[in-house]
Amino acid sequence: MTKTYHFIGIKGSGMSALALMLHQMGHQVQGSDVEKYYFTQRGLEQAGIKILPFDEKNLQADVEVIAGNAFRPDNNLEIAYADANGIAYKRYHEFLGIFMRNFVSMGVAGAHGKTSTTGMLAHVLSNITDTSYLIGDGTGRGSANAKYFAFEADEYERHFMPYHPEYSIITNIDFDHPDYFTSLEDVFNAFNDYAKQVNKGVFVYGEDKELRRITANAPIYYYGFKEGNDFVAHDLLRSTTGSSFKVSFRRKELGEFKIPSFGRHNIMNATAVIGLLYTAGFDLTLVREHLATFGGVKRRFTEKMVNGTTIIDDFAHHPTEIIATLDAARQKYPSKEIVAIFQPHTFTRTIALLDEFAEALNQADAVYLAQIYGSAREVDHGDVKVEDLAAKIVKKADIITVDNVSPLLEHPNAVYVFMGAGDIQTYEYSFERLLSNLTSNVQ
Repeated sequence: MTKTYHFIGIKGSGMSALALMLHQMGHQVQGSDVEKYYFTQRGLEQAGIKILPFDEKNLQADVEVIAGNAFRPDNNLEIAYADANGIAYKRYHEFLGIFMRNFVSMGVAGAHGKTSTTGMLAHVLSNITDTSYLIGDGTGRGSANAKYFAFEADEYERHFMPYHPEYSIITNIDFDHPDYFTSLEDVFNAFNDYAKQVNKGVFVYGEDKELRRITANAPIYYYGFKEGNDFVAHDLLRSTTGSSFKVSFRRKELGEFKIPSFGRHNIMNATAVIGLLYTAGFDLTLVREHLATFGGVKRRFTEKMVNGTTIIDDFAHHPTEIIATLDAARQKYPSKEIVAIFQPHTFTRTIALLDEFAEALNQADAVYLAQIYGSAREVDHGDVKVEDLAAKIVKKADIITVDNVSPLLEHPNAVYVFMGAGDIQTYEYSFERLLSNLTSNVQ
C-alpha cells in the first residue's frame, strides 16, 4: 500500500537518502527545508521529489510526517504547528527502527568509517541480490521486493537505539560529539547497549580496546590485522591503484581480495564486510567480484583534477579520520607533497580534541586552517579560536579565508586535501576558481 510522506528537513543526509528510498519503493514523497543549497538535494531533484519552503500548509491530514533531528518547535514552524495541533510525526531514527523490521537488516555503526563501510556493504549486497539501503552521504535505494536492508546506524544522541538489526558491524569507538557524550565511557555504554540489540552477529574491529569490552546477546566476531581475531587481513599490498590483501577466518583461508581504494582503514572496512557476508552465507566469489568495483561514497576521498592540480575532498572532522585520510593520500600519491586544508567543526569538539587535532595534522607536509565552523546547537563563548590550533601544530600552519586562498599556490608539486564537516567546500571552490583564473590569464 502506497503512502504519502512529508519530510521536515529533507536535505539532511539521512533524510534525503530515506526520501529517495521511499520514492523508489513507489510512495509519494515531498519535503521542506531551507533555501541554502546542499549537495544532497541533487538526487532529490533528479528523482522529481518536491522540495518546498517550510510552511504549515505542508502538513496535510493524509500525509505521514518524518522530522529531521535538527528541527524543534523553537526553530521550525512546521514542528511547532504539528505539536500545537496534535499532528503526529516520527523522528528519522524512530521511523527507521520500525521500517527495518520488513527486511533482513544489516547495520554499520562506529565513531568513524560507517558511511564508507555502509556504502561498501550496500554496493556488494545490491549487486548480489535485491537490496534496499541508506547511506549517510545522502544516497538511498528502495525496492519493494528487497529481502535485505543495509543502513548506517548513527550513535549521536543514541539515535541507533530503536534499531534491532540481524547483523551489525561496529568499526570503532572513539570520543566524539562532546556536546552530547560526557566521556569515552558514555560513548562505550551507548555502543554496548546498541550491540545487545543485534540478533544474529556483531562484527567488531578487534584491535580497538574499547570494542574488546563489548558484550552482546548475539555471537561477536572480531576482525583485524593481528592473529587473535576471527577474521584476519594479511599479506597486504598497497599500491597507487588500490589495495589487495588476503583474509582468513579462524586460520581457514578465504582467498585474496582487491579494492580500488586507499588507506589501511579501507582494508579493515572491507574485511568487516567480507566477515559479515561470509557469516550470512553469501558466495565469496561474488563478494570478491563486487568489492573490486566499489567506487566510494560522496565526500569520502573524492578526487578531482583542476588544470593539472589534484584536489581531494573529504568529510574528515575528527583526528582519527584526518590520520586515515592523509594515510590514503600518501598511499596514492607517494611522490607528492600532501597539503592539508582543514576546517574544525564545532567549538566543543575543537576544545575537547585540540591536542589530538594538532598531532593528526602534523601527518601532512603543509597545513592551512579555515575558521571554526560552529554548530547551530552551540554558542561561541570565545573559549577557542583557530589560532589556538595553529599554535599547537609543529609545522607552520597558516590561516586562510574564502576570499584569499592564494597562499595554497606555494606548493608546485602537491596534492590538496580539503577536510571538514562544515562549509570547507566553499574554500575548495574558491581555490578551484583561482586555479582556473591562473590558466585563463596565462592564455
